[in-house]
Parts: sequence; structure tokens; C-alpha cells
Amino acid sequence: QVQLVESGGGLVQPGGSLRLSCSLSGFILNNYGIGWFPQAPGKEREGVSCVSSSDGNQYYGGHADFVKGRFTISRDNVKNMVYLKMNSLQPEDTAVYYCAADPTALRTSCRLPPATYDYWGQGTQVTVSS
Repeated sequence: QVQLVESGGGLVQPGGSLRLSCSLSGFILNNYGIGWFPQAPGKEREGVSCVSSSDGNQYYGGHADFVKGRFTISRDNVKNMVYLKMNSLQPEDTAVYYCAADPTALRTSCRLPPATYDYWGQGTQVTVSS
């Protein structure tokens, strides 16, 4: 059974940092691309960061323009984990953050549109407020 579980969300002040974790089970992580998708109240879910499928320690990461330089995605195939480090957080980053798995991802690229992804976690709340 494919399962994704997010953790690491919470309340942080503007300018602060958080590291989200996505724990994966029930499939071979090497063969899947993984993405992170915040969904703010009243808004559609959008892709902000993704990482390609991986053969060993080599993988490709991508980010939406509005988070470049602030968010970093990484993966650990041994631990079956994907991480999203978020720096310089702002109130507009407040959302429920979901991780998801794409079984068609290549080793050399990843995709941000949510429709690409087949398997989803339950989400973790991130609130940026003073």
C-alpha cells in the first residue's frame, strides 16, 4: 500500500524557517518523483518544489520561481524520505503542505503540475504569523 506522511509543519514568525518531511512507504522511492504542494484557504493546490526519480545519490530538483532561493528540496532513498527546507517564510506561505508521488518521473527532470501526481499524503499545516 502506497503511503505518504508529512510532518514538520507548525507556527513560525515571518523570516523564520521550517523543514518539512515526507515519509514514504509501500513503493520503491528510487522510481518516483516527489513534489510539495501548498494549498491555502480558498486557493487551488499548486506545486512549489519537486525532485526527480533517483538512481543513487544523483537527482534533479526544481522550484517555482516565487520560492527559488528560499526553498530547497532533497531526498534520501535509504531512509525513504523527502525533505523541504523553507527559509525566509512569509505570511503568504501559510498553507497546508502536501507531498505527492509521480510514478512517471524521469531521472533528469520533475514536474510541478499537481495533476501529474498519483499518490498524496494528508498534509501538514504551516502558519507564518507574528
